Amino acid sequence: MTSQDLFEAQVRDHFEGTAFARRGEHLRETAPGALRATHAAEAGRALVAVVGLGHTGLPSAIALRRAGVRIVGIDTSASRLSEIRGGRAEIPRADWEYLRAHMGEEDFELTGEFEALSAADGVLICVPTTVDRRGVAITEPLTRTCAAVVEHARAGQTLVLTSSTYVGSTRELLVEPLSERGLCVGEDVFVAFSPERTDAGVAEHEELLSPRVLGAVTEACFGRAAELLGPLCDGCHRVSSPAAAEMVKLYESSFRAVNIALAFEMADACRTHALDPIEITDAAATKPSGFMPHYPSPGVGGHAVGVDPHHLLEALREHGRPATLIEEAMRTLAARPRRVAMRAHELLLRSGCQLRDVRVLVVGAAYKPGVADATNAPAVEIISRLLQEGVQVDFHDPLLGALWVDGEAMHSVDPDPRRDASGFGPEDYELAIVLGTQPGHDYGWLRRCPQVLDCTYRQRTGRRHFLL
Repeated sequence: MTSQDLFEAQVRDHFEGTAFARRGEHLRETAPGALRATHAAEAGRALVAVVGLGHTGLPSAIALRRAGVRIVGIDTSASRLSEIRGGRAEIPRADWEYLRAHMGEEDFELTGEFEALSAADGVLICVPTTVDRRGVAITEPLTRTCAAVVEHARAGQTLVLTSSTYVGSTRELLVEPLSERGLCVGEDVFVAFSPERTDAGVAEHEELLSPRVLGAVTEACFGRAAELLGPLCDGCHRVSSPAAAEMVKLYESSFRAVNIALAFEMADACRTHALDPIEITDAAATKPSGFMPHYPSPGVGGHAVGVDPHHLLEALREHGRPATLIEEAMRTLAARPRRVAMRAHELLLRSGCQLRDVRVLVVGAAYKPGVADATNAPAVEIISRLLQEGVQVDFHDPLLGALWVDGEAMHSVDPDPRRDASGFGPEDYELAIVLGTQPGHDYGWLRRCPQVLDCTYRQRTGRRHFLL
């Protein structure tokens, strides 16, 4: 039976009732508490390879090791491995303390070699996915990684793809190539897709407290994958297939993208009527049903909202089925940093300044509060646009020491003279653009800035205060 025949048979089974009865079931028996003893008992035997040690892979490796699973972390980026070994990767403090204590142990190894895959009993593929400036998915790193996983696959392994990607990727990148190698999925090897659901910087949304959507190729695949994922989540919510789980992730990110775009439009509408969009949103959120609050901001960053929907849109265009609502939302999100730069330009010219003579401070460079990560952060484009206009730009973020803009490293400054009297103070900046603030840090010095452009809509400060 070919992989396509197997896939079609599984679809028929679901709709004829063989597997349909269990589709969508939230399986609490796969919660970490139920599996921790099993993993601890097998710690001296089971080995899991985590491929891709980025924002989800490294925390997953640490969580699995905490549960007693032997780990080999694989990343082909030498700089990334150096960051991890040197304590410079963006993970919570508790994870760092654990990692520092166990780094280099026989049961927790890091390598850049795919050959380590052949010894693993389970493989988690956590390679980050992204898009280019045109919104076209960059799939080559994931394709290359999955090809390596297939090349080194052996009988008995469980392979779980977690990277956000296009619908059908598990079948195309794993199931079909494994079949071509002569490995029968569901008998020789076990394959599933389970997208990550991390929400960095939000303790109540940490991965261990959330259920994990899981779509497997066969019943046996589901059982093996659920056991592997047990220490990483609060149970598994089963869907009918890997493709269904892939679509779930794209739906989740598209939902957020559309609602954030709506929040941007509502903020503009509130400004037209001289109303506070935060007040309006908070009040609307008191409705007990039918409303989920999304708040205006200078743009979206990170690894999901600005990226994942493009995987869906690209495939739909190829099938002649454009998703106009999502497409318009993504255009709105992409245009937001440009909107911030234009508003800053307007305020500087209104104050009678020549752009080449002014100094601007960008406050907040991480893509969201509570994280030390500037991946796809709007700050990068905003700073780039201002620099291109001849503006002198500094940035301040207490969690980020440096930021790469147009291929050059910028270093965070501290404008508070109580901590650093040697640099520029708040009064020396013609305009402070507040993109975000980090929890637990004092921003009282913003009151002394001549002008503040508040892109968070929450900082009522500065000698003159403006909203985006």
